[in-house]
Order: sequence, then C-alpha cells, then structure tokens
Amino acid sequence: MNESEFLDVTDRIFSRIEDAIDDAGLDADFVTNGNVLEIEFDDGGKIVVNRHAANQELWIAAKSGGYHFACKDGQWLAARDGAEFFATLRRAIAEACGQPDLELDI
Repeated sequence: MNESEFLDVTDRIFSRIEDAIDDAGLDADFVTNGNVLEIEFDDGGKIVVNRHAANQELWIAAKSGGYHFACKDGQWLAARDGAEFFATLRRAIAEACGQPDLELDI
C-alpha cells in the first residue's frame, strides 16, 4: 500500500478505537496529534497508538510495554511474536482502566 492508503486505513483504525471505547462507556479522553492517538483514562492510565508511515507500522505504547505491528495478509501483526494489534490493544485498554474482564468490540 502507498503512504496515502496507509494513512487512510489508519485514520479508520483510530476512529474505530475511539468508537469502541465510547461504546463501552469507558471514561477516556482522546487526543489525535498528527500520527499519534493518545488515550487517557480518568484514573491517569494512558495508551499511545502511533502510526509510523515510513515503515507502514502501527505502534502501541502502554504500561505493559511497546509493540510494533505491520499489516500482513489483512491483519496487523507484531514483528516480535505475531500477536494481533486489536487483541493487544484490548488487553492494554483493559489493564489501563482496571477492568481485566472488559469486553471491547474493536
């Protein structure tokens, strides 16, 4: 995919993340600044999702660690261990808001 397509796809992912958190009724604020989506929870927890256009990767920075994902066959998979982006983000959000059993439809 070219850079324009990458930015379009990741814009939709950012919106999808925001919608899922809103739909779940979580107390969170969103700030999008360029290639970065910051999710800040009322209790002070924070997750940063970054899109790195040069490498066409999505990155997650959370209390549990930092993760890099590239699109392979339509899925965003971690280079390190093959973990899937949305599953990793769901776990990070559940941890950040203190709800380990959180059902989040991202």
